[in-house]
Amino acid sequence: MSMLSFESLCLKEDDCPSPAEQQGTEDEFDTDLESDEKEESNNKTYISEVYLEACRLVGVVPVSYFIRNLDSTTMTLNHHGLGPLGCKALAIALVADMNIDTLELADNHIQAEGAKYLVEMLRANFTLQHLDLSNNYLQSEGAEYMAKVLLDNISIKSMKLSGNGFSDDDAKYFADALLTNSRIKELDLSHNEFCGKGGEHLGQLLANNEGLEVLDLSWNHLRMKGAVAMCAGLKVNMMLKHLDLSWNGFGNEGALAMGEALKFNNTLVHLNLNNNRLTNEGVGMLCRGLEFNDTLRVLLLAYNSLTVEGALALVNVVKNTPRTALEEINICNVLVTETFVHLLEVTCQEHPGLDVQYGGVGGFIAKKPPKRVDPMKVIQDYLDQRKLRLWDFFRNIDKDGTMRVPVADFRKAVQQSSIPLDRYQIEELIQRLDRDRTGMVDYRGLADTRKQMMRDHRRQLRKVESRQKKEKQKSDRILKTFQSAVDAVTPRSSMVISPGGPRDDSSGPQPFSATPLSSWHHIVMSNSSRYSVSNLSNEHVHLPMLGGTTPYRPTSSPGMRSYSQPNLLDDSPRSAPGKSVSAQGMRSDSEFGHSKLSPTANHLTRSRPALDAKQPVVIKAKTKKVKKKKTTKRVDKDLKNQNVK
Repeated sequence: MSMLSFESLCLKEDDCPSPAEQQGTEDEFDTDLESDEKEESNNKTYISEVYLEACRLVGVVPVSYFIRNLDSTTMTLNHHGLGPLGCKALAIALVADMNIDTLELADNHIQAEGAKYLVEMLRANFTLQHLDLSNNYLQSEGAEYMAKVLLDNISIKSMKLSGNGFSDDDAKYFADALLTNSRIKELDLSHNEFCGKGGEHLGQLLANNEGLEVLDLSWNHLRMKGAVAMCAGLKVNMMLKHLDLSWNGFGNEGALAMGEALKFNNTLVHLNLNNNRLTNEGVGMLCRGLEFNDTLRVLLLAYNSLTVEGALALVNVVKNTPRTALEEINICNVLVTETFVHLLEVTCQEHPGLDVQYGGVGGFIAKKPPKRVDPMKVIQDYLDQRKLRLWDFFRNIDKDGTMRVPVADFRKAVQQSSIPLDRYQIEELIQRLDRDRTGMVDYRGLADTRKQMMRDHRRQLRKVESRQKKEKQKSDRILKTFQSAVDAVTPRSSMVISPGGPRDDSSGPQPFSATPLSSWHHIVMSNSSRYSVSNLSNEHVHLPMLGGTTPYRPTSSPGMRSYSQPNLLDDSPRSAPGKSVSAQGMRSDSEFGHSKLSPTANHLTRSRPALDAKQPVVIKAKTKKVKKKKTTKRVDKDLKNQNVK
């Protein structure tokens, strides 16, 4: 049997006559309604025959459900075990279909081969709008095929690719494809294996895409750098409304970055952060962003490590932010207190639409046990307040002045005094002053209490300062990474520079006028070989040729960066390669080495290199003198030895 191809089954319009042409003109006087019904019936029969023939040639059992439901707009074939060949037969039949707009093929193990057949089908079928290929073991090769669908097809609006084993490198296919695709509105990439690098690519996706409204990235491994990169892309995104990041392990680092993103994002409506290892500290960082956000309505934080403190912080931020849009907060695993319930009731009076789902009343705010005061410090403070010496206090029981008294007398003296010590503190003090259990208290140890207290206090302060310093360094490092990620996904050049006057070769800054690049994005994303701005004057700069005469395709991120971050100073005579220019137009220190011998350089420029040049000579001369002295001493010593002999 020969291999089946699309051409062999008359998939081209020239080779395969339409059902209307087969019918002819037998019923010339039929009504329009009757002709439409007959055409639809004939089309259904034709697709059924093509599907059955394709199944016979491929060698698979036809799916009767497909044939019975050809008149429906939704074709649900989940869990049918189609495999790659079954998907091939189905794709052949769907080439000519004009009715089905939703195709669900989840859990059919079609693999990358089946995805390839669907790509071929979608090049001819522009009726399908919703495609579900979840749990089909597509892997990297299948991800590349799905990216081709996003590049070529103009009808797909939603795509589900959950559970297909996509890795970090595969995220780049989707990021590049969605640079040019603004038609797709929903994308499901949950239950895959995206990690740090994948998060960076997905951050690029969010930053550059202008059509995606719903994105599901739950059940991946987006944490640390991946989480920060995702939030950086969200910061500059202006279309996304629904984002699911549950079960990713964001942690407090991701919460800090998300809080920064929410300060600037003004389109996100639904945010799911369930089970992301957030603590009360992370919720506090998230609340800093919620104070400035006025669009987010739903915030899901269930199954995180939150307590009543985190729940109170969330309600307080709603209460203290009049313009907040929050309507639903889910912390269903958190047990709250009566104080929280009262605060929620007061907040709901100001925000009637607020709905907070919590686990119930029965929680508590953990309090640290009061720290026991050192009894030696209590005695020392008592003596300082009354300006007494240690011997003055114990002289009634220490007649000899040896600073050693019996335990019973020491206990009685302390109890009869006004020192604020309880029974347990007195016994602790006795144990510390009578370590060997001799029955005698040596209270000379109290004399060193002040020095010891000062040392302990300094040590405690150093610990607190070290801990605060580490926390601040960690937060600064996360914010720096976040800003770097924002800079990476945001074009550095957002304006077109046009000359404001004749160019001057001087090193000072030149005036220029700036025109926003708002229209360039759409021009560059179109399939054209040369890109320019039509409404600009002749003095404005035109974009260069990208890729010769071939249509533009975002095949790699470096190529995209070469467009989005062009070096607008390449043509300037004052910024030659290898020379940096400061903000004032002065050359950097690296240029002084080239100009120190120039006769035209001023005296201030030459003075410092001249001093630097003389210094090694002085050092060398000193070294020679030292060596010469050593040699003279050795010669004199040898002469003396010879004279002695």
